[in-house]
Amino acid sequence: MNNFFVTQEGAWGDGSMRMTAPSIAIVAAVIALLLVIAAIVRQHRAKRKAALTTKQLVYSAMAIALAVVCSMIKLYDLPLGGSVTLISMFFITLIGYWYGPYVGIMTAVAYGLVQFVMEPIFYTVPQMLLDYPLAFGALGLSGFFHKKKYGIQLGYLAGVMGRFVFATISGVVFFASYAPEGMHPLLYSVAYQASYLIPEALLTVLVVSFAPVTRAITSVQKQAVES
Repeated sequence: MNNFFVTQEGAWGDGSMRMTAPSIAIVAAVIALLLVIAAIVRQHRAKRKAALTTKQLVYSAMAIALAVVCSMIKLYDLPLGGSVTLISMFFITLIGYWYGPYVGIMTAVAYGLVQFVMEPIFYTVPQMLLDYPLAFGALGLSGFFHKKKYGIQLGYLAGVMGRFVFATISGVVFFASYAPEGMHPLLYSVAYQASYLIPEALLTVLVVSFAPVTRAITSVQKQAVES
């Protein structure tokens, strides 16, 4: 059964595994289901027209696609996962800011599963859940800043902080053995996660602060939220 769903990979050292094609197909189905659930929940709570729900799905899918493309443009990679990318997380946090936490979190979780499918190597299921659907799903916390002043910036930072928390927990629980001798696993994990999340957050804030970028985001936002 293990050979059907996972195979021994060893990419991170002894004990790591890689998903097989059948298990990847299951994850892909879950991604599609999450987007459908997000649309249904949003429609039920807001009682809006189906056309708007369709628009939410379209923009969510576009955000995931843009985030995936930008995540492939890396300034540097870390050996146990994590990298500084070209503002990839920002596109996901925008969905939360535009449509609220329900659609935002569902889209972010779907994005986390997409990231996992792109490189499906893991140690255990709990580690995979922490590092992908939970850590990336936290980007949807931006939805709690929906329509608030400076909500784009605050929502983005909240999402990054949420991802940082889950990634740090994963580092302490599952990767403590990689900490240098004499260094506390929590301190090691905090430093490790900060080494790629903080630079990308600073880069993102710098990029989106440019007036042309701000105007472009505002223009797209008007189209995304209009009924």
